[in-house]
Amino acid sequence: MPTTIFRCLLLLSLAIVDGNSYAASGHEQDQLSLVQQQLDIIERLATQAEAASTAEPVERYRFDYLRLSQDIQRIRHGVQGYLSPSRAQPRDPSELVGEYRLDTPSAEPSP
Repeated sequence: MPTTIFRCLLLLSLAIVDGNSYAASGHEQDQLSLVQQQLDIIERLATQAEAASTAEPVERYRFDYLRLSQDIQRIRHGVQGYLSPSRAQPRDPSELVGEYRLDTPSAEPSP
């Protein structure tokens, strides 16, 4: 359930950011500022979820909070760079990872 929520929020944030090419208007800048605030909220919720998680050693999968945090920082950096660019530069072609499920290593060796 938390994985789905985080993915939806990240995709919403990406859709808003990706749909706008240049921050030409005040309205667009306001909208991108809201995206930054939403990223702050998502990051705070993820931190709380990580602190509250009770990952058992027997669970096969667990949520990769570090990867989520890195992707949020990447989005935040892209929005901030767009709102206040130092100079015209080509976009960074690397993509977000988007997969936040980790395999938990088994406690017992396989026969």
